Amino acid sequence: MKLLEVDGIETAYATSQVLFGVSLSIEEGEVATLLGRNGMGKTTTLRSICGLTAPRRGSIRFAGERIDGRPADRIGRLGIALVPEGRQIFPNLTVRENLIAFAANRHRASEPWTLERVYAFFPVLAERARNLGGRLSGGEQQMLAIGRALMTNPRLLILDEASEGLAPLVREEIWRCLDTLRASGQTILVIDKYVERLIALSDRHTILERGQVVWQGTSAELGADHGVWHRYLGI
Repeated sequence: MKLLEVDGIETAYATSQVLFGVSLSIEEGEVATLLGRNGMGKTTTLRSICGLTAPRRGSIRFAGERIDGRPADRIGRLGIALVPEGRQIFPNLTVRENLIAFAANRHRASEPWTLERVYAFFPVLAERARNLGGRLSGGEQQMLAIGRALMTNPRLLILDEASEGLAPLVREEIWRCLDTLRASGQTILVIDKYVERLIALSDRHTILERGQVVWQGTSAELGADHGVWHRYLGI
């Protein structure tokens, strides 16, 4: 079953058009990526999906329901959770407060994400439960941002620059967590620059160049075609 269907969207900021007919789809339970160099429209695509920047043309369907043009809060309630670039946690709330502020199980998951489950998934958050969000390290803030998204029990988890700016050991911890989420059946859409890790993690990939889709395929296809890496990813 297709959980997300993006069909020919065109998105602009004022008079500056960024996306030109972008299409992609994600099956329920899949892990998919958006790839491309900086400034090619990846974040704008995520913003369009989440209702933060509505597309001017095209359509977006989630679980069969058309969502383009809807307010971001209504889209979030349907089961889409975004871990934004820069994390954007609340610096003056504690770790615990950041997490419980978003707790919901609107779709009645049989094994929902709870505070205790997030603490078990990220033990460091349990240790820092009373610390203010602004006092955490970058890696701890990223774990908190992921945990906050999981507390909404999303059907689709979206991560923008999942491991950007993290120390190597912390980066490996994030990849381990994403592997675990995939094994549990969580549907994920992720942006990151570490192509080798994304190939190991993901089922399918979409590459953007100047706001257009220039390549789509499976991990096996991307792993076998290093010409695509050099042409579009600068590797």
